[in-house]
Amino acid sequence: MVSSLTSLFVQAMPCERISRYKRKKCMRFMSMQGTSEPNNVLADLPVVLEASSAPLVQALKSTAEQDVACFHFPGHNRGKAAPSILYNLTGPGAFLHDLPDLPELDDLFSPKGAILDAQAEAAKLFGASETWFLVGGTTCGIQASIMATCCPGDVLILPRNAHISATSGLVLSGAVPKYILPEYNSCWDIAAGIRPSQVEAAIKELEEVGKTAAAVLITSPTYHGICSNLNEITKVCHSRCIPVIVDEAHGAHFRFHPNFPSTALEQGADLAVQSTHKVLSSLTQSSMLHMSGNLIDTERIRKCLQMLQSTSPSYLLLASLDSARAQLGENSDAIFCDAVNLSLETRKEIGSTRGVSLLDLSSFLSGFTAIDPLRITLGVSQLHISGYMADEVLWEGHGIIPELVGSSSLTFAINLGTSRKDIQRLILGVKNLSRNFFNGNKIKSDVWNGVRAPATYSSMQLSPRDAFFAKKRRVNIRESVGEICGELICPYPPGIPVLIPGEVITEEALSYLLSVLRMGAAIRGAADPQLSSILVCGI
Repeated sequence: MVSSLTSLFVQAMPCERISRYKRKKCMRFMSMQGTSEPNNVLADLPVVLEASSAPLVQALKSTAEQDVACFHFPGHNRGKAAPSILYNLTGPGAFLHDLPDLPELDDLFSPKGAILDAQAEAAKLFGASETWFLVGGTTCGIQASIMATCCPGDVLILPRNAHISATSGLVLSGAVPKYILPEYNSCWDIAAGIRPSQVEAAIKELEEVGKTAAAVLITSPTYHGICSNLNEITKVCHSRCIPVIVDEAHGAHFRFHPNFPSTALEQGADLAVQSTHKVLSSLTQSSMLHMSGNLIDTERIRKCLQMLQSTSPSYLLLASLDSARAQLGENSDAIFCDAVNLSLETRKEIGSTRGVSLLDLSSFLSGFTAIDPLRITLGVSQLHISGYMADEVLWEGHGIIPELVGSSSLTFAINLGTSRKDIQRLILGVKNLSRNFFNGNKIKSDVWNGVRAPATYSSMQLSPRDAFFAKKRRVNIRESVGEICGELICPYPPGIPVLIPGEVITEEALSYLLSVLRMGAAIRGAADPQLSSILVCGI
């Protein structure tokens, strides 16, 4: 009788756990039927767990409450051996609920219980045909999406300002990039999105040499909230059966207020990867990958995710995704009303402040459909200071922490936890910036003259994968111009590469990197983060 249950919900479980898992399910079912002894009705035992507003959260809670003797990992043993320094910081709850893949908690890579239910509920809420929970962040989702659509040697069309995860996806998949240069506003030192005409032109250029794009990847919204016209881009691509992947890391909230832009899935995207931990309320590092349509092999997505994600996923992260979804589902039509109103109020107050400006669609040429109303980007170049100086002043004087600091701007993210007190503090801080730095009345200005990102990028001499695995040598950065870059170098955040493995190093790119480094930007990807030297390909 026990074996008759195997095909229902325990196919992938270790044999020593199967009987306990089945026994628990059987007893639950018998209690529902008013039965105390096993009988043939168990053959029809339902697979789906009991209904819950957050099935994975409920499973984690119930499992943690069990009176058991634990002889399994992790070694802190539900907090009984937790390091005191961290236990005192977090309390017992984090350790008590930090559990491994016990049968009651389901298997992320072969879900048949709580995770299956939680992902199904998320798919329903976000408008997807299927949703996968990610414990490796949106980075993992982008990498899996590229690997699922591109084989070695295939061409991926993507914007040159795509996130660093797209570059690592190229290395992992062996795909060859065909970059599109986004529109760039040099006064703001900010790049926008991609136009449908640019995507169509890139596809036609490939067709002229007998090639076809395996996929198109679009970042929408950008870190600054600028949205591309995905509706038209997907039409261009789908007319040629080319799947569209959207890095929607900063747009997980778009479905939940009428003032927000349309979501990627609503505009026809095949895959959309969202950072549920950004504007929504899951724990850092947790994200979701949503699918729609039938252009992409579902099983290939699963295999790629299993390859990229840890075999010991954090159930705290997974449960946080389930709880964030449940939070939205309770009041999806009105949950963001207060945040939107606070953002509008902030824009109005800051917009009337002398010497500062607000990024909006008028900062770019036509062709972009929307900008996220919860993303407020403040320009400070008229104050003759850099964004890094403004950040320092706001932190030291007002304890204000922005989401993103740029050479000419600061970006603030409004979310469900933003209070009116926070907004008033921000407005006061910005007005003090204006009072202290506008019209030459300066405290400690760094005499801002502006920097510009490279207007063009050199062609790829090696694919990112070939450059990644090539022999390297270290050279003085001033002697590196003309060499083939052997590492990925980018200011972070936002994590947009200035140099990519396989590109020829230019004076313009080096000048920009050194300028933002001097102003206080952190450099990621470089073996030498101070950029006195750089790794190049060749021996």
